[in-house]
Amino acid sequence: MQLIDTHTHLYSETFDEDRGAMIQRALSCGVTDFFIPAIDSTYTERMFALEKKYPNRMHLMTGVHPTHVKENYKEELNHVASLLKKRSFCALGEIGIDLYWDKTFLKEQQEAFDLQIQWAKEHKLPFVIHCRDAFNEVFEVLDGHDSKDLRGIFHCFTGTLDQAKQALSYNLKLGIGGVVTFKNGKIDQFLNQIPLSEIVLETDAPYLAPVPFRGKRNESSYIQEVASKVAEVYNLPFAEIAAVTSKNALAIFK
Repeated sequence: MQLIDTHTHLYSETFDEDRGAMIQRALSCGVTDFFIPAIDSTYTERMFALEKKYPNRMHLMTGVHPTHVKENYKEELNHVASLLKKRSFCALGEIGIDLYWDKTFLKEQQEAFDLQIQWAKEHKLPFVIHCRDAFNEVFEVLDGHDSKDLRGIFHCFTGTLDQAKQALSYNLKLGIGGVVTFKNGKIDQFLNQIPLSEIVLETDAPYLAPVPFRGKRNESSYIQEVASKVAEVYNLPFAEIAAVTSKNALAIFK
């Protein structure tokens, strides 16, 4: 049975002690592919090392995470632009807007997000959106693009049903992770009103571990817990959830 983790930071320092064993646990439970979002230039070499060790399993993105859009954001964007000229990537990500931690660089975040969407379109790549406390701001940037030119994932979707429908209107899939298992997560209350064809599964490891691991370090093998909860929400067999969401993921990333 195939499972795909569409969003996992396996290069994180958190895994330095047991990365190999942690990845093996995921492979053993049927995870065949790992899609690896970028944060900033300081992690590029770690990402390349991961890809070199598992060349057919790890699929790298490039991009500047919105919380890392600071005073030097133009240097970071130049780094992404240079990488796009040198080699291929599976997506631009994770990109977007985050107003939870800091609102200081909202203008720069909007500029970086918009520019990276342009690059995704130019390179015919999907993009992966990070949005925290910023649905209106993210939608405003997306409104500046023709939805037929867009393809990607609204990562770690935590919004309302209306916001889910709006995200889908931009030709995006919803990335569903550990939050679907949280009692206060709320998305489990309406997720079955979204066609299964419109969602993909993710862990966001090492963050947002699903129940029963909530509060601990997340890892890619825990995508089983996410898939189990999604199966419960849709009242469908686990195998069907795994098959459909894997097909969805591969269609996005080509």
